[in-house]
Amino acid sequence: MTSQATYKGELRTSCVHLASKNSIITDAPVDNHGRGEAFSPTDLVATAFASCMLTVMGIKANQMELDIADTKTDVTKIMASEPRRIAEIVVTIYMPKKNYSEKDKAIMEHTANTCPVFYSLHPDLKKTVCFVW
Repeated sequence: MTSQATYKGELRTSCVHLASKNSIITDAPVDNHGRGEAFSPTDLVATAFASCMLTVMGIKANQMELDIADTKTDVTKIMASEPRRIAEIVVTIYMPKKNYSEKDKAIMEHTANTCPVFYSLHPDLKKTVCFVW
């Protein structure tokens, strides 16, 4: 098993990663009857996409002996209705100001756009990724 999620009532869950015992709380968003006091499950999906891109970029950067520490992202999740779902995830990736070659940039962008979460998301979900070099 990977994790356990427990419904705590009032549209809140507590989720535990079993190997590390780290935990997170989720709340339903305000626009869907919740308090919005924590990540919603759909927020986690969008954030996992950005986190996955950064993780595989880090692996590739290590192989290439590039330092991409302090790379940051902004993540925007856009919802649709009927059925309620994530329609689009917009991720802007801010790379540290360094002298990356055009080849390095192409490899990092390709790596990000081929991460496991990218391929796990439904093809109809629009994924907009922008790099700021």
